[in-house]
Amino acid sequence: MSAFVIAGAVTSQQEESEYDTVSRTPAQGIQDGVDAERLGFRRVWLSERIDIKWSDVILSGIAARTTRLQVCTGVIDPTTRHPWTAAAFGATMQACYGERFIMGLGRGDNGYFKGTGIQMATFRQMYDYTDILRDLWAGKHVTYDGPVGTFEDLSFAESYHGAPPPIWFGGFCGPAGARYAAAKADGVILIPMMNPTAVAEAKARIVESCERIGRDPNSIRVGALVVTAPNLSDFEARAIAHGRMVTYLQYPGYGEQLCTANGWDQGLLDKIRNHKRFANISQVADREFQRHEMMDVASVIPDEYMWDCSAIGTVDECVANLQRFIDAGADEIVTYGSTPAQNAELVAAWRNRDR
Repeated sequence: MSAFVIAGAVTSQQEESEYDTVSRTPAQGIQDGVDAERLGFRRVWLSERIDIKWSDVILSGIAARTTRLQVCTGVIDPTTRHPWTAAAFGATMQACYGERFIMGLGRGDNGYFKGTGIQMATFRQMYDYTDILRDLWAGKHVTYDGPVGTFEDLSFAESYHGAPPPIWFGGFCGPAGARYAAAKADGVILIPMMNPTAVAEAKARIVESCERIGRDPNSIRVGALVVTAPNLSDFEARAIAHGRMVTYLQYPGYGEQLCTANGWDQGLLDKIRNHKRFANISQVADREFQRHEMMDVASVIPDEYMWDCSAIGTVDECVANLQRFIDAGADEIVTYGSTPAQNAELVAAWRNRDR
């Protein structure tokens, strides 16, 4: 079991609230990492936003205050970093904190990048970018002219002489994603809120892609990101489940893909995108609102959809729901939405479930 920390938007000054997950700060994200190690989580993942949620800084803060915990980007789009600087980030993390860093790469979203001049990476870029990172970590000189850019001689003056960071792929793992993962990735972190059926189908595509190129499917680890809300109030559970789902379904393209993967009625997308709350926004919803500010929109999402792709209720109910994702083929659970501390009882119950 691993944990996703400070999912979604953050703020520099937390508003007063009785709920732990309302308007989290980057500093609280660092403390979440410390809590995660204390509770026995294997690793923590951090999504990146190009504002006050820069993964290099926050993950370094977590690593500095822990000794065992793996720290992972979840995920970086290659188009937001020159490969030289991304490789330097990974090598520096390993050199500073031991071999505890995982470079999670993914394809971002054009809706989030709207107006920035940045476009999400193509898979052709993903393949080449991964090769460039690994060549730089191996101490090689890289001369390249292709979709990632033109480089006459990329190299490090000083190299880290231990193991290079593993590279994980974050995404739906549709056919193209599964092929990339099989060819290039050490692991996969599936996007949040895929239900067990969607997880099973993604795992099957990964296995098939591995077998096609002669790779042992067991050599690639698959993590399922699942909203966990053990013994949380109804409001907070809905904020981190239904409220967060609003931000995914509001994205053009992303919402359609998630509904298709989970077998949901796509008519839900119109109800969300045409809601009066979004009438005058110029950007995607999660750049305008915090989750708890969209509870009116969230009310249109059927509860049965959220119960199917989340673990909500008592600790025992959460354990039973999480087991469905393992049975579907996931190798590990990544808790999402709630804080590591909020999952303390669930972690203990999950560890002892076979007893």
